[in-house]
Amino acid sequence: MSHAPQYETSYGGGTTYEPEPEPGPAQEFFPRQATGGVPDGGRAEARRAARRKRAKPKPWPKASSERPESLRRLLPQALVVAFLAGGTSAFVANDKAVRLSVDGESRTLHTFADDVGELLEDEGVDFGTHDIVAPTASTALASGDEIAVRYGRPVKLTLDGQRREVWTTARTVDGALRQLGVRAEGAYLSASRSKRIERDGLDLDVRTERTVTIMADGRERTIRTNAATVREAVEESGITLNGQDTTSVAPGSFPRDGQTVTVMRISGRKEVREEPIPFDVRRTDDPSLFAGTEVVERQGHQGTRRVTYALRTVNGVKQKPRRVRSEVVREPQTQIVKVGTKQLPNSVAGADGLNWGSLAHCESGGRPNAVDASGTYGGLYQFDTRTWQGLGGTGRPQDAPAEEQTFRAKKLYVQRGASPWPHCGGRL
Repeated sequence: MSHAPQYETSYGGGTTYEPEPEPGPAQEFFPRQATGGVPDGGRAEARRAARRKRAKPKPWPKASSERPESLRRLLPQALVVAFLAGGTSAFVANDKAVRLSVDGESRTLHTFADDVGELLEDEGVDFGTHDIVAPTASTALASGDEIAVRYGRPVKLTLDGQRREVWTTARTVDGALRQLGVRAEGAYLSASRSKRIERDGLDLDVRTERTVTIMADGRERTIRTNAATVREAVEESGITLNGQDTTSVAPGSFPRDGQTVTVMRISGRKEVREEPIPFDVRRTDDPSLFAGTEVVERQGHQGTRRVTYALRTVNGVKQKPRRVRSEVVREPQTQIVKVGTKQLPNSVAGADGLNWGSLAHCESGGRPNAVDASGTYGGLYQFDTRTWQGLGGTGRPQDAPAEEQTFRAKKLYVQRGASPWPHCGGRL
């Protein structure tokens, strides 16, 4: 007696047999829900399609007329049971129950994702470089896993006067301070510690407590302060700044930890002084004057400037006067000087062979700018001004070059001989 096949079904007038389905990927039967159910497309659909593949039915040998009728009735039921059992096993094997926390909001969900990144993508959770995902996006998922996403928040932090932008995943000011390692005990905070930091960030000013030493009036005071300025720290120490009083560092500057600040008691007054303004000298060439001769055409005059000075005493010590204002009372007048450019003659006929050096030495000691005690006679040869100008000289003889003085002395000798020099003329 031949062995009957396991499953059979009737087709028309005869009985045929189907082979068992070939092994394949686990099949998914249920649509994915919004909270992590079975997906209705994508990879899940591909897996369902793979499981639907069937081998082409092949006819079995004809059944014996003696095959029990009960076996034919059991065949459809056995196929359904086997199909359901295989699909349910695949569904259970791929479904994972995980706990997802996004910025502190937690929920449990079921997923068919293979790794953390796939789960977050399926759930529509975006993350960037400043966000934290734990475990990492490439980590494979298993049932019972816990995944946390914490979003980064920008904080414009001014810490002890220094401004910078930082990122934190903390959701409150207190958490951000701990995460950033900022010592907040005794510190001034521009926002309460419990304030929530939204995704768009927060401006936060923090002034930590510092030790500052104040020196004033011969005493030293050391305080702990979170003051924003040196002036505030001085006032907290019980010291008052009056009038022109100031500090050794700018009163509006930020007090640093360990800094020593000296209070300077200042008294002072203003003093007005008149100061001279020197005049300029302008020289112009004059071809009518012998070279080396300079004649003042217009006398220069000094101007006057009125200057206001601040006189200060700091902690009892007088300071250098400080000029605070200046105004011109009288403008200076420029002095104009003519400068000769005319070539001096080499000789005067009838006087060149005389000993003019000896005469000059006798009259003036050989000094071109010599002037007698009365102020009447001047120069090498002690001309009076009237005689000098009568010989063609300009100005005073003692202001002319030595060569010009000798030249005019020779002219005078030609006119009057040695008589103009009654005591020294014999030396010629």
